[in-house]
Amino acid sequence: MPLLTVVAIYFILWWTVLFAVLPLGYRSQQDDGEVMIGTVESAPVRFRGGRVILLTTVISAALYLTYHLASTYFGFGIDSIPNFMPTFE
Repeated sequence: MPLLTVVAIYFILWWTVLFAVLPLGYRSQQDDGEVMIGTVESAPVRFRGGRVILLTTVISAALYLTYHLASTYFGFGIDSIPNFMPTFE
């Protein structure tokens, strides 16, 4: 598989996983009852950027490894997905 394809698939996986990981462990200022002046109530109490990026990277790498093993060693690909559209013959 070409390197650009690997990077593109991983990039798409990473961004998708990022939006799934962001709400994990999220606590807003409203939940804690202490809203700082100048911020909205839905702002996070603590920004956990490093934790979110690390968790996203690990999960994305595991998903890509699963995809790579399934496509390379087991022969699964896009053509293996069943066609759910009816055939009009």
